[in-house]
Amino acid sequence: MKNSMFSAWVLAARPKTLLAAFVPVIVGSALAFTENKGKLLPTLVCFFCSAMIQIGTNFTNDLFDTIKGADTDDRLGPVRAVHAGLITRKQMTWAVAVTFGSAFFAGLYLVWLGGWSVFIIGVCSIIAGLIYTAGPYPLAYNGLGDVFSFLFFGIVATMGTFYVNSLEWSYSSFVLSLPVGALITAILVVNNYRDIDQDARAGKNTLVVKFGRAFARAEYIGLIVLAYSIPIYILLVHSGQFNWHVLFPFLSLPFAVKLVQLLYKLEGKDLNKLLELTARLSAVYGLLLAAGILL
Repeated sequence: MKNSMFSAWVLAARPKTLLAAFVPVIVGSALAFTENKGKLLPTLVCFFCSAMIQIGTNFTNDLFDTIKGADTDDRLGPVRAVHAGLITRKQMTWAVAVTFGSAFFAGLYLVWLGGWSVFIIGVCSIIAGLIYTAGPYPLAYNGLGDVFSFLFFGIVATMGTFYVNSLEWSYSSFVLSLPVGALITAILVVNNYRDIDQDARAGKNTLVVKFGRAFARAEYIGLIVLAYSIPIYILLVHSGQFNWHVLFPFLSLPFAVKLVQLLYKLEGKDLNKLLELTARLSAVYGLLLAAGILL
């Protein structure tokens, strides 16, 4: 019984999505350490807070997609714990409070280091995770999920990690956050592309529901192109700060091309594999980018 309950919580936490939480911290801290401003403890706390916010968001989605009727028996994605009856709504509500609460209280250390700007960033990140599917105007149900994913799991998380290490804002950290946000958002695009029919029936008006599958494919390709354009921009414009090692992410380009091809071939539940592979691309790209920065 204990093992089955533990498995249910792991399922609800969706550990494969934690790549989206770790990549911006890896890239932001790599830049800080390159500039001799990196600190181990703030970086570790950033990892913890980012992971808790990601898990809290996953728990919230599990709960409120069930409440709002977006999760049904014909769901194409991984099983949702609340809908499947593995976890009760009350248990999940407490889990949401505990995970976001853990992020908040651990983040107070970062606030102590970085001041009120960090407090505002942290609170806004938690609120964004909550209202992604909860509240009177849930972001995911109104075509704003992609924007907020790019903003919070890309720009905010990467720049925020750099800031709590260096205690200064950096244009370089902003530029480096763009490919991070692009590939993390690409994961969401695949998720919404897979669920377009089910989301449309539930009134979950993602961008894919609003504009169709052709738009989703174009968005996915556009995000991939953006991700691989940024290292070239950095090398051309910021050659005094970075060298050719910043092109390391191009080692993953053949993999990215393969994923675009799969987007045109796969349908239904087969898209779950593309979802996993896109998350893996995000992680590989992020590690290569961080290595290039450090070198």
